[in-house]
Amino acid sequence: MSFEGGYHHAANGLSDRAVLECKICWWVYDPATGDDTRQIDPGTPFTALPEDWSCPDCGAGPTQFLVKDDPGAPALMIEAMIRERTKRLVADFTEIWNAKMRDVPMVNPTLHVEAVGFRLHEGRPLGVLMSPWFMNLVLLPAEGEDWSGLKPGVKEVIGFPSGDYEFTQNTRELTGGYKACSLFSMMGEFRTQQAARDVALAVMGALFDPANRAETDRAADIRAAREAELAPPPELDPAPSRRAVLTGGLSAERG
Repeated sequence: MSFEGGYHHAANGLSDRAVLECKICWWVYDPATGDDTRQIDPGTPFTALPEDWSCPDCGAGPTQFLVKDDPGAPALMIEAMIRERTKRLVADFTEIWNAKMRDVPMVNPTLHVEAVGFRLHEGRPLGVLMSPWFMNLVLLPAEGEDWSGLKPGVKEVIGFPSGDYEFTQNTRELTGGYKACSLFSMMGEFRTQQAARDVALAVMGALFDPANRAETDRAADIRAAREAELAPPPELDPAPSRRAVLTGGLSAERG
């Protein structure tokens, strides 16, 4: 669906909450109320209207409507920013895969580099980067925040509701500075990209759940618990549980 003149959100598109106004007769389409004349239910976004829909007052088509208000526009801008930042991250590690990792033993060639579940956390993009050879939590700098001075290999502990996690600083050509927490250093147990993606999304959900805080700070006990949970029956897809991922040697509770 394209728009004539005055449509000033072209860079990010319309959110589902966008309110539009007919530039011919000034009739307003608000998705919160829909359109009784065409039996359009409340909650229907302007972009989801039938192709033959037209202004109930003057008959003008959708291209004659201008944005009056879009309460969801800020969220779209955030999504676009995260999409652009993770695109660079994926490009950096896809280059590493193509240049260095394809012939390395123990990689999982059925997988590819993908950024999963990225969202803003305290103004910084946070999500999971998965590849044929690792799965990491990755934290990127906020807009305008300079992480060019990060020292590769330097470690720091970052707290989340589920516990405290050790991140390692690093830099890449396109990504710039970033911080990563290792979830899996080998990916052979994942049979498909979707199986790995499901675990990545589970991690992002469980990361902010206080119920997943480790009950002990003894690394050996935590590692043993994780290994036990990661050993499924042979007939099952070996995808670890949320607790196995988040308490399995990754979270060091500080007393």
